[in-house]
Amino acid sequence: MNEHIKLPGGAALDFSGRPLVMGIVNCTEDSFFPGSHNPSAEAAVDRALKEVEAGADIIDFGGESTRPGSAYVSAEEEIRRLIPVIRGFRRQCPAPLSVDTRKLAVARAVLEAGADIINDISALEDDPGIGPLCAEWKAPVVLMHKKGVPTDMQQKPYYEDVVGEVTAYLAEAADRALGFGIPREHIILDPGIGFGKRIADNLDLMANLSAIRGLGYRVLMGLSRKGTIGELTGREVGMRLAGTIAANAVCLMEGADIIRVHDVAEAVDLVKVYAAITARKGA
Repeated sequence: MNEHIKLPGGAALDFSGRPLVMGIVNCTEDSFFPGSHNPSAEAAVDRALKEVEAGADIIDFGGESTRPGSAYVSAEEEIRRLIPVIRGFRRQCPAPLSVDTRKLAVARAVLEAGADIINDISALEDDPGIGPLCAEWKAPVVLMHKKGVPTDMQQKPYYEDVVGEVTAYLAEAADRALGFGIPREHIILDPGIGFGKRIADNLDLMANLSAIRGLGYRVLMGLSRKGTIGELTGREVGMRLAGTIAANAVCLMEGADIIRVHDVAEAVDLVKVYAAITARKGA
């Protein structure tokens, strides 16, 4: 795979040295982690700039919470929340910028405002027009697996073989993206930890992430402070940093290329240590 991926804004993703850290910046008050809330566009921009200073390789803005039980947000409202933040950030920083959306109108608006990557939790199913749009803009796309919709996805999800089923779904999603003209190196896969999955399902996916990595695409893991970490540790969301680091370390060993996190400085330390140790293999 190409180690350097050029982005629409002129920056690039460089996978040659170590896995990348994606910093979460929520432009909504509905996120499951209150510590990530930003009450204004100015606060969101400030948080993003601090995450870049802490070492984030990518900033991921979101204008719609997709936590379990969350409500749908209109494209108009999502655009209202996101565009001032993207423009404010772009005036001060050229760092790679991702936007978490599943709506074509939002994807078009944020790319025009300066975004580089579309992070689509529906894997181009909710609005397939995002596929041709990303191909036109030469923008990478994150394709995530989920079962159901955020409103009800945690109501008794069930799998016979979660690793096999999620891997097959992501292979089909990647083929769909290729069919829209998105090049292979611009496709990033996400197994969707916590999106319509039981605790055992999440653990199986993390322990066997190499199966998804074996499809030949970059893999992103988004498990920061999620419910599975809380169930395993007995910790409330504000106390789940150590558990998150442990889970991300395992995912890096299983082949994750990007980890999406709330706590950037700690995640950057993790990947630096991980990269230094793995570089000594066979030395």
